[in-house]
Amino acid sequence: MAGRPGRPRRRPDSLLGDKDYDSNPHREELRKRRILPVISRKGASNIKSLGKLRYVVEQTFTLLHQFKRLVVRWERRTELHDAFVSLACGLICWRRLKKHRS
Repeated sequence: MAGRPGRPRRRPDSLLGDKDYDSNPHREELRKRRILPVISRKGASNIKSLGKLRYVVEQTFTLLHQFKRLVVRWERRTELHDAFVSLACGLICWRRLKKHRS
């Protein structure tokens, strides 16, 4: 009997989360799926490395939201939206390289 078409699904080894996700049901669900939860506890100090990783994600969203067309998705077809995201990423990289060279 053949399996499902496409690539096999891959699960992450661990999942980073902030204090908003600090609950036993979240942790149990992740452990049930064999994913290590790395979630700050409410009332405890923050995980230092988590902030560094979150900054990269937040910065990426900020850079992409400079392109107003990507803030709200207007295209019905996902291929067009993906193309605009790729174009935006290319422009962001080109601008950074251009700034770095001068």
